[in-house]
Amino acid sequence: MVTDVAMGHAARVLSPGVSAYFRRIGLAGMSEAGPSRADRGTLERIVAGHTRSIAYENLDTFAGREVLLDAASLTTKLVHGGRGGGCYEHNMLLRAALDELGYTTVGLGARVWWNEPDDAPVPARSHMLLLVDLPEEGPHIVDVGSGMALTGVLRLDTDVEQATPHEAFRLLSKGSAFLLEVHLGAQWRPLYQFDLAEQYFADYVVNNWYNGHHPDSPFVNELLVGRPDIGFRYALSGSISGGAGLAVHHVDGRTERRALESPAAVRAALEERFLLDLSGMPDLDAVLSRMF
Repeated sequence: MVTDVAMGHAARVLSPGVSAYFRRIGLAGMSEAGPSRADRGTLERIVAGHTRSIAYENLDTFAGREVLLDAASLTTKLVHGGRGGGCYEHNMLLRAALDELGYTTVGLGARVWWNEPDDAPVPARSHMLLLVDLPEEGPHIVDVGSGMALTGVLRLDTDVEQATPHEAFRLLSKGSAFLLEVHLGAQWRPLYQFDLAEQYFADYVVNNWYNGHHPDSPFVNELLVGRPDIGFRYALSGSISGGAGLAVHHVDGRTERRALESPAAVRAALEERFLLDLSGMPDLDAVLSRMF
């Protein structure tokens, strides 16, 4: 164990995989020994670095490839492979790092209401987020695994607007559940609903398989990519035979959009805007051509 003399606390010696993860998200100073305290400030740094560095993307599912959730596969793809992934990949990778640092985490499941009409049937519990209990501040919500990834950390408090480096969010009480809303423009929009029932690896495996194989799954039929940066978010979307487009959503409410008119244009956006290493997908041009 490495001792942080200046802080007067013991710092943790990290495993090679977690050390590589911190280098991947731009926190090289934490790559050899973890922080001396597993507190909110450190958690916020990790969340900010993760969301800016590792894009949300479903390229594998859109290409018909399997998405594996074991620790070795997550590290190979998202850390060493320079790729992004879906909610299970992102939040499982983050959870492994947080657990090693000494945080207390619980995996949760959510029902996604984003872009659903008011009269839509109740959706399945298809999304993953994390509950992180901070000893001095209580339970908090962390979610780095969506196109609207939380770039901050939210207290598990209801009816309170909470700022993040990007949008404001709030949690509403729904009986024993919570509804997460984001403030966009002049309105609050629902993202997803969750409760505090712990979800296990087997639950995520089943939902991950459904997301990647059911013919009605949006992840099978649409390309969905997102990455926040300082002051804005990048979003890329496309569908089979429906074309593709890139949007830049600024925190001041402005949005810039442009069509991506070829597989080459999509590839360039994936590499330049979403920082993806695509060298491991030799069939990518054929996959992207399905949108045109």
